[in-house]
Amino acid sequence: MATIEERIKQVTARVLKLNPEEIRPEHNFAADLGAESVQSIELVAMFEQEFGIEMEEDAALAVETVGGAIDFIRDVCRQQGVETEG
Repeated sequence: MATIEERIKQVTARVLKLNPEEIRPEHNFAADLGAESVQSIELVAMFEQEFGIEMEEDAALAVETVGGAIDFIRDVCRQQGVETEG
């Protein structure tokens, strides 16, 4: 199973049409990766689908960086009892 970071990079790359190998934890979704508000909402939905979780939308949309998303999703998975690797 891929790590949380790898899975987040794959989803982000798919939604934003980027190379996943160029995505770094310090990247800001909007400033560095070019995510627009509609794409940010799509990312939240795709992360929920990928990990089988439900996130509070406002809290999820407040996450600005890839690294922040890794920590946020790891916490949500833990709270909701979803098994993850990494």
